[in-house]
Amino acid sequence: MRTFHLHLISDSTGETVSTVARAALAQFDGIDVVEHNWSLVRSRSQIEKLLAAIQEYRGIVLYTLVKPELEEVLQKHCRAISVPCVPVLEPVMGALSGFLTRAVQHRPGGQHELDEEYFQRIEAMQFVLGHDDGQSLHDIESADVILTGVSRTSKTPTCFYLANRGLKAANVPFIMSQPFPAEVLSAEKSLVVSLMTSPERLVQVRRNRLRQMNEPGLESYVNLESVRDELNEARHFFASRNWPIIDVTRRSIEETAAAVLALYRNRALAESP
Repeated sequence: MRTFHLHLISDSTGETVSTVARAALAQFDGIDVVEHNWSLVRSRSQIEKLLAAIQEYRGIVLYTLVKPELEEVLQKHCRAISVPCVPVLEPVMGALSGFLTRAVQHRPGGQHELDEEYFQRIEAMQFVLGHDDGQSLHDIESADVILTGVSRTSKTPTCFYLANRGLKAANVPFIMSQPFPAEVLSAEKSLVVSLMTSPERLVQVRRNRLRQMNEPGLESYVNLESVRDELNEARHFFASRNWPIIDVTRRSIEETAAAVLALYRNRALAESP
């Protein structure tokens, strides 16, 4: 396995450059990455400090610096020691600037300003916390999205991911042979989405969960035939309500959330005048 150093430099929180780096690294096998994270880099003295680290631990440099004077110092030093130095936002900002015929503002951390969208995400997060696992059914009709499914189908983490996109998301478990909450059935303004998975995968996830919680027993919870019956009953119920079904067996949380977002946007477009 090959090991290399990766320097991630940002004048803000470093979220953007880290996300880009991880997305790119996922396409390569057999590598071991040593990450050096440098966030809130906004002064010449900070740049000079991290340059010493780059000199000692040579590797690829990815950065999101919008101040030209800091970018120039970083690029000059990396060229001098023959280290790749990549501005991950520059192609996008250049394209936008040309298309919009407007100059780049060079404002560090501009995407994290406390605007209306920021407070919308905070409100959505609070909504998820108050409506997790079937809580607060009395006002669930105010949810943008309601996720349902049997236990351990990634409903909660998907809701949090959706909240980070500004959607009020709630999750309500489907429990075999129990009446489904009437409040959800009557929530006509909310998009209800059903999450399904394969019986084998669900048994594996549930066994791991029980092991972590040190809770033996609950044989039917991890019995393959019982789980298969549970999923069949859930699928028939979801189909009878014409709720969209997403198979999460081979999906990451991000991929599941993206599919839900697509359904939500398509619904909004269909309902728009």
